[in-house]
Amino acid sequence: MDTVADLADAWLTTMLDGEPLEATLLGYPGRDAQLADLSVEHEESLASSFAVLSARAQVIDPATLSHEDRITREVLIALDEAGRHARAAGTIEFTVAAFPVSPASVLLAYLRMVPVATDTQAHDYVQRLSEIPRYLEQALERLERGRVAGLTPVRRLVEAAITQIDAFLHDPITVLGNAPGEALSDREAWITRRDDVILDLVVPAFRTYREALTLEVLPTSRADSSPGLAHLPEGRKRYADLIRVHTTTMRSAEDLHEEGLRLVAGVHDEFRALGRETLGTEDLHEIFRRLREDPDLRWDSAQQILDAAESAVRRAESAAPQWFGRVPRSACALAAIPELEAAGAAPAYYMPPAVDGSRPGTYYSNVNDPGDRTSFDLEAIAFHEAVPGHHFQIALALENADIPALRRLPLFTAYIEGWGLYAERLADEMGLYSTPIQRLGMLSADAWRAARLVVDTGLHHYGWSREQAVQYLVDNTAVAPIDVESEIDRYIAYPGQALSYMTGRREIERLRERAQQELGGAFDIGAFHDRVLADGALPLTVLDSVMPGGGSAR
Repeated sequence: MDTVADLADAWLTTMLDGEPLEATLLGYPGRDAQLADLSVEHEESLASSFAVLSARAQVIDPATLSHEDRITREVLIALDEAGRHARAAGTIEFTVAAFPVSPASVLLAYLRMVPVATDTQAHDYVQRLSEIPRYLEQALERLERGRVAGLTPVRRLVEAAITQIDAFLHDPITVLGNAPGEALSDREAWITRRDDVILDLVVPAFRTYREALTLEVLPTSRADSSPGLAHLPEGRKRYADLIRVHTTTMRSAEDLHEEGLRLVAGVHDEFRALGRETLGTEDLHEIFRRLREDPDLRWDSAQQILDAAESAVRRAESAAPQWFGRVPRSACALAAIPELEAAGAAPAYYMPPAVDGSRPGTYYSNVNDPGDRTSFDLEAIAFHEAVPGHHFQIALALENADIPALRRLPLFTAYIEGWGLYAERLADEMGLYSTPIQRLGMLSADAWRAARLVVDTGLHHYGWSREQAVQYLVDNTAVAPIDVESEIDRYIAYPGQALSYMTGRREIERLRERAQQELGGAFDIGAFHDRVLADGALPLTVLDSVMPGGGSAR
């Protein structure tokens, strides 16, 4: 007789076997010499394995299970459903970008994070590098399969990927030549071997991949006038599948689009009120212009960005015990996004810690072209990505020995990003914003995430052009021009993911309102936050069931 815990462990093993680079980054050893098998046959084999595990979970009577096992059972079923929808969308067959959602960019973004501190790690790293030719060849096979089916990448994103590969080819040892630990038995011999593999195997593989992008992919790629899924065969259905994956809801593109329009209008009202107080004007476009163009709201140096981020994160860590019963044992580390990745990257992102403690949870800031980057929104982004946002949620889950290892991982985007966006407004309640201008940055971030509902659905369901999407973001948010372009390209490359932020936050806010009504004077904000974060990342429907006023997991 299966136990839910055994099924969860089997699921984790199967998942890590399918994504060995992710397993390494998470801190699970044993797969460090491998890269993923991108073939259709392997994808189908994995899908079959997950379907079997899900079916075995579904036949277990939830009435016989403990509270935690009921949650785990629902998580397994939800993961299988999300996997089915993701495969139906088939994004690997038409996604090329200088952003780690396509195979080549995944390598360039994440291999640099692989540790080579021991002889075993060093040996495995070189073996993994030797897997790159096979991996990129399979990536091209999937693109060819998509091209035959009329599924084509977006020209601008292909060109950006080629530019990223060119930067790598200019200095490949710097990018993939991970520094060995001092304990290696023969460091110099290993470095020679590493460099030989990079130059003799990896560089030719990337050149072949680049040539295929140039000669085969670019000629059939889509223009800026048709960048969304709506312009692909069965594109709206593919997008509906991705909405299910990224929101863990049954909501439609039309519903999300309309909610986005309403939310943007509401944030604009807040902008006018705070703009009158801080900038002396209620004119929305004047407020946006001032925030975007005022030279005093730009950075002087990369170090200035890093120092400001450090100050915001440490201030939040100091205040957190008043708002949470449990806080992570580990502090959040901070670093700059590497230059190779920075040009196409978001303003910041969070990299979770490794489960084995080999790498801390790290908040990465984009310090590329600091004079072009706005400063007014730094604190909101830091509170979202680090504390009390992603670092709190993910680190607490990883430290929670009371839930299965599978559930300690960041599995469901709507929950994870919803918490991050909730944290931005929570930071205001906590008194963390240092100036009224930084509070305008909070509103800017709010408008940005609300606008994502409009723009993402506009691109992928309603068939907007890239220009329409850019213009909407420019007209309705204070996002800096340097970020508007990269943000829109990110939504094009990663359909549906941008919907997760506001969808998740709205659900957490709804659950908080319900708990306050249910508990009245007994409501405790710290206890509420602890309850939201107690079970790891959950589908929104399961989160609803475990919160005050909900049922229990089915």
